[in-house]
Amino acid sequence: MPNISDFASKFRGGVRPNLFRVNIVGPVWFDDLDFLCKATVIPASTIGKIEVPYRGRKLQVPGDRTFEDWTVTILNDVNWQNRSAIEMWMNMLQSHTANYSEFKPDERAEYGLATVSQLDRQNNILRSYRMEVLPISAAQITLDADTTDAVQEFETTFAVNYVLIDSMGMDASTDGGGVDIRLGGRIKIGGASVGINL
Repeated sequence: MPNISDFASKFRGGVRPNLFRVNIVGPVWFDDLDFLCKATVIPASTIGKIEVPYRGRKLQVPGDRTFEDWTVTILNDVNWQNRSAIEMWMNMLQSHTANYSEFKPDERAEYGLATVSQLDRQNNILRSYRMEVLPISAAQITLDADTTDAVQEFETTFAVNYVLIDSMGMDASTDGGGVDIRLGGRIKIGGASVGINL
């Protein structure tokens, strides 16, 4: 019969939810998310089902995959760098004052690449999830004179186009090694702003 020592050898300390790393590369610059990202989630996806009736029974056929929105909670830095980055990105997508966007349809520069990595207790990456994302919500920041013993934080929600999973060879590369590098950003030349995704 298995005993506690057998369990310990299989469990090996488990995976800690507070050991993670987040990085976002987009048309704006994010700063120190390794330190300032307080919370996030491993992205979720769902495969729909198609029920095909046959003689009193239903055959379950796999449908299409959908990805749920991805949310991060960020501690607000004193320079408001990350909050400003989110607001600037969203303003580039859809102006606050008029119905226009700074992005051209054929550039795909409006999207960013977000990575959330689960770490072990030696700070090694166990698994990384990489997503093509678009910010859709910058949550309110509550200001309250009664608040004590707290620091300011805010949530940002991203829509997800797809998810690549590293360390398992799923969708990441043709050889299953999970190696894929993408760079992105914007360069200002004079009065022009150019989006780049490599």
